Amino acid sequence: MAKDKVILAYSGGLDTTVIIPWLKENYDYDVIAVCIDVGQGDDWETIKNRALKTGASACYVVDAKQEYIEEYVWTALKANAVYEDEYLLGTSTARPLIGKILVEYARQEKAVAICHGATGKGNDQVRFELAIKAFAPDIKVIAAWRDDKWNMDSREAEIKFLEDRGLEVPMKKDQSYSRDENVWHLSHEGLELEKTENEPNYKHMLKNTTVPEEASDEGEYVTIDFEKGIPVGLNGKKMNALDLLNELNVIGGRNGVGLVDICENRCVGMKSRGVYETPGGAILYFAHRMMDHICLDRDTYHFKQHVSLKMAELIYDGKWFTTLMDSCIAFMDKAEETVTGWAKVKVVKGAIRGAGSGSKYSLYNESIASFTTGELYNHKDAQGFITLFGLPLKVRAMMEQSVGEGQAIKESKSFKKRPTE
Repeated sequence: MAKDKVILAYSGGLDTTVIIPWLKENYDYDVIAVCIDVGQGDDWETIKNRALKTGASACYVVDAKQEYIEEYVWTALKANAVYEDEYLLGTSTARPLIGKILVEYARQEKAVAICHGATGKGNDQVRFELAIKAFAPDIKVIAAWRDDKWNMDSREAEIKFLEDRGLEVPMKKDQSYSRDENVWHLSHEGLELEKTENEPNYKHMLKNTTVPEEASDEGEYVTIDFEKGIPVGLNGKKMNALDLLNELNVIGGRNGVGLVDICENRCVGMKSRGVYETPGGAILYFAHRMMDHICLDRDTYHFKQHVSLKMAELIYDGKWFTTLMDSCIAFMDKAEETVTGWAKVKVVKGAIRGAGSGSKYSLYNESIASFTTGELYNHKDAQGFITLFGLPLKVRAMMEQSVGEGQAIKESKSFKKRPTE
């Protein structure tokens, strides 16, 4: 009789390598390992062979880089979604896609369970499991680190587990920081970052970004073409999403842009400190805001700021596949219909500066905005506007004067005596 199957989110690292024999021993499942490439830069052939040697019945590798950028990263970019003012949602945008792909394989393989190796302290356990619940409430989720049958609490214990069974121990590079990497970003946690009093050791830490002080003094200009809020070209050349982002990562990286050091609020209730490298993403967000500034009217732009904040929270918390998220995306799609044109920026020694933008849909009108009086705007028209716009203030001040109380009375305590010499 065939055994039940479990889908394992497999990275090839120590944790998930240990989980393969652990699942076979404790649940008697056939383990189907699924590797999802969102730009980690790993040797997937070696990782696939490792999964099979460790006991997986099959191992599938999915190249999801283009899908990740087009359907998840660009969605966040169109929204200008930023978590707690700084984090560009690098890990957060990838997890929903990974969770969805795990469900797709579970359905194809008729698996009864999905397993992941996220710890009980992090955000990823939430993001994976919410995605799974959204598509497959009937499938069991096994979170190894929270499972009663899991009795390993250290790297050494995991290594011993493999050695006791004569299994290969993954020979990973000695990564002193805890890192998560994809085509959008690279995160760093641990070591000196665990104390907020410490400055990050950027020279030791950074992999994709030049320390800003060591970048070129000249910098360079970058022009990005947008269609409906989506980047489609770089420096005058049309490019697909993956090539465009890869090129921007190189440009931003060598000019030291896109570094963030933040102590953020995890959705599980604790604070954690991380350093993020998002060189290409930082350039794109800056350029995209420039486009919004010329293409969106005041009411739409201001309302978009509210929706952006909510979308950032939804993405960070793993609530991508929700009705509210769908509704926010629909608003952004409508709002961005005319965000087409180009934005030029200069990147230099860790800084990004605007260097011009243009769009056939631009709402900037030089005739109105110029200090020179034109046909579309009469300075005298402002008098009536100010009278009506300030009417509530004037009515309140008149009331205060009539009762002898408040900020509008002549003896108001709000007034300071100013020097007369």
